[in-house]
Amino acid sequence: MSKQINVALVGNPNTGKTSVFNNLTGLNQKVGNYPGITVEKKEAIVKLSRNLKAHILDLPGTYSLNATSMDENVVVELLLNKNDKDYPDVVVVVSDIENLKRNLLLFTQIKDLGLPTILAINMADRMDRKGIELDIELLEKRLNTNVNLISAKKNKGFEGLKQSIIDYNKISLKPCLDASAIDKDYFDSLKKAYPNQDLYKLWLVITQDVNFGKTNRKRIPSESGFKPKSDSEIKRLQQKETIKRYQFINNTLKETLTKDLALAKGLRATIDRLLIHKVWGYVIFLAILFLIFQAIYDWSTYPMDFIDESFLFLSEFVKQSLPAGMLTNLISEGIIPGIGGIVIFVPQIAFLFLFISILEETGYMSRVVFLMDRIMRKFGMSGKSVVPLVSGTACAIPAVMAARNIESWKERLVTILVVPFTTCSARLPVYLIIISLVIPDERWLGIFNYQAVTLMLLYLLGFVTAVASGWLASKMLKIDFKSYFVVEMPNYKLPIFKNVALTVVEKTKSFVFGAGKIILAISIILWVLASYGPTDKFENAEEIVSSTIDHSEMTAEELETEISSYKLKNSYIGYAGRAIEPAVTPLGYDWKIGIAIISSFAAREVFVGTLATIYSVGSEDEQTIKSRMAAETNPVLGGPLFTFASGISLLLFYAFAMQCMSTLAIVKRETGTWKWPMIQLFGMSGFAYVVALIAFQILK
Repeated sequence: MSKQINVALVGNPNTGKTSVFNNLTGLNQKVGNYPGITVEKKEAIVKLSRNLKAHILDLPGTYSLNATSMDENVVVELLLNKNDKDYPDVVVVVSDIENLKRNLLLFTQIKDLGLPTILAINMADRMDRKGIELDIELLEKRLNTNVNLISAKKNKGFEGLKQSIIDYNKISLKPCLDASAIDKDYFDSLKKAYPNQDLYKLWLVITQDVNFGKTNRKRIPSESGFKPKSDSEIKRLQQKETIKRYQFINNTLKETLTKDLALAKGLRATIDRLLIHKVWGYVIFLAILFLIFQAIYDWSTYPMDFIDESFLFLSEFVKQSLPAGMLTNLISEGIIPGIGGIVIFVPQIAFLFLFISILEETGYMSRVVFLMDRIMRKFGMSGKSVVPLVSGTACAIPAVMAARNIESWKERLVTILVVPFTTCSARLPVYLIIISLVIPDERWLGIFNYQAVTLMLLYLLGFVTAVASGWLASKMLKIDFKSYFVVEMPNYKLPIFKNVALTVVEKTKSFVFGAGKIILAISIILWVLASYGPTDKFENAEEIVSSTIDHSEMTAEELETEISSYKLKNSYIGYAGRAIEPAVTPLGYDWKIGIAIISSFAAREVFVGTLATIYSVGSEDEQTIKSRMAAETNPVLGGPLFTFASGISLLLFYAFAMQCMSTLAIVKRETGTWKWPMIQLFGMSGFAYVVALIAFQILK
C-alpha cells in the first residue's frame, strides 16, 4: 500500500505558482472552497513513485507570513495548525528567478517553522536572456535546503522537483537565521512561558492574533514572568525581523547570484511606457477590447450554428424515436431545448475566457488594473476596488469575495454594492441572443461589426455605471479615502498554452454545469406549467380553436400552431405570465419574456433557456430558438416582438438589474446582514425598470 503525503505550494503572487501546480497535477486537480470560507482551494492527488502519492495543495499567493488579508490568513493558519488534515509534510516555495530577493523573505519565514521546505525557482528559461547566473550548490548550502531550477513554460526541471519532494525527509530543518536575536530577552521569556511550543510559531501567533489552540497572547500566564508588548512595540519588532531577514538574503545573493543589469532592463520599460501611458494606454486597451469582441462574434458563428442545428435535430429525433407520451414530450420540448439554449453559447464564452486568460498570462491585466486606478480615484472610489470590478467580468460572486483585500469596511462595502453592475459571463447569453435579433449583422467601413461594437458598449456601460454608482455611494456613506493602491507589475511573458487551456476548460465547464443544474430543474418545472392548465379551456383547446376561427384555408401546420398557442395562453404558466404582463408591456415585452425575466432570477443565463422551453412546448415545426424568437409578434403593438426598441430595452434591463440570487446570498454573507443585498435587489432592479421603460418609449 502506497503512502500519501501533503505537499503545500506556497509563493508570492505572479511567481507562476499556479503554472507549477498545473504541471505537477495536470487534469487531476479539483477546485473548491476552504471549509467555512469562500476562498478558492485547488488540490490534486498525484503519484510520485511506486510507493508514494502526494496530495498537492495550491495555497493563495502571499508575500510573507505577516497576513493582511483573508487569503494570506489561510496560508498562515494551515502552516501553524498541525491538527489540520491538510497540514503539509513538505512545503514547496515557488519563486521567480527575477525577483528572488523578495521571494526569499517568505521562504526564510516558512523555514523557521521547522517544516521541510524546498525552494523551486521558476522561469529558469529567462536566465540567459536576462543575464542571470546562479550558484545552486552554494545557495543550497546557505539556505539548508534543496533548490530546484524549473521552467513551467518549458516543462523542465519537474522530475528533479518531484525527487526533492520524494526525499523530503532528508531536508534539513535548520532555520536560515536566528530571528529571536532581534530581542533576545523578549524571546527568552516567551520560551519560558511556553517551553513546549515552537518559538517562531509563538511569535507568529502573537503578531497576528491567529487563534491557534491555546496559544494566544491574551492567555499567557502572568506567573511565567513574561511581559507582553504593546501593538506598536510588536510592529517595531516585526520591522526589525524583516530587516534582519533581508540582511541575510542580501548577503546570500551576493555570493550566489550575478545579474547583467544592462540585459535586465530595456524592453519591459519601453513597453510599459506605451501600455500605461495616460492617453495611449486607454486607446490601446479599448482597441484590444474591440478586437476581442469582434473575434468572439466572427470565430464562434460556425460552432454556434452547428450546436443550434444539432439540438434541434436531437429534439426531433427523440420525439420521433421514443413512444409518444408525457416523458417524450418532457425530454424533447423541455429538457433538450432548455439545455440547448445554454450550450449554444459555449463557443463565445470559451473564447471570452480564452482572451481573458491570455491577457492575464502575458502580464497585461496588471497594467489594465493600474490604468483603471487613475479613473477610480477621480470618481471617489478606492484603487483597490479595481481588482473586484475587473474580475466581475467573469462572475460577480468571486468579485465580491475579492473585495476582502480592502481594509476599510466602508470602502469594501461600496465595492461590494457596485460589483454586480459589471457585465458577468452569465449576462453574455442574454446579450448575444438579443443583439443577434435586433442589431444588423453588418460592418461599418467593412471592418467594424455592429453586433461586436454593441457588445463592447454593453461591457463599458456596466463598468461606467459601477464607477458612477460607487461615487454616489461613497458620497452617501461619507467616505474619506485614505488607502493606497499597490499593484505588482509582473514581467511580460508568452502565455503557457497548458495554463490557458486549463483555465478555458475549467471556467467553461463550471459555467455549463453550474448553469445546467439550474436550467434542468427550471426547464422541467416550466414544461409542466406550460403543458397543463387549470381550466377546461386547456383540455378542450382543439375544439375551441376549430370552432372560433375559419381554418378552411389554413394548413395543418398553421392550425396546429394556433392550437399550441391557445394551449400555452391557458396553461398555468400562461395565466402567471398574463398576470405580470401589465407590468412588462410598457417595456415592450410580452408575458413570455416576463416569465423568462422572473425565472432568470435564479441565474441570468436561464433567460434564454426559459424562452427555449416555452417556445418549444407543443411545437412541431423544425425551427431554432433564434428563428422562433424572431417570428414572435407584439400582442399590443403588432409587428415583431423583438424590435430595435424592445431589444435595447431588454439589453438595458439586464445590464442594470440585480438578477442573481447567488450574488445576493454572497453579499449577505460578506456583509452579515440582509439590509445591503435587499438595497441592491430593489435599487438596481428599480433603476433597470425605469431605464428600460424610458428607452422603449423613446425608441418605439
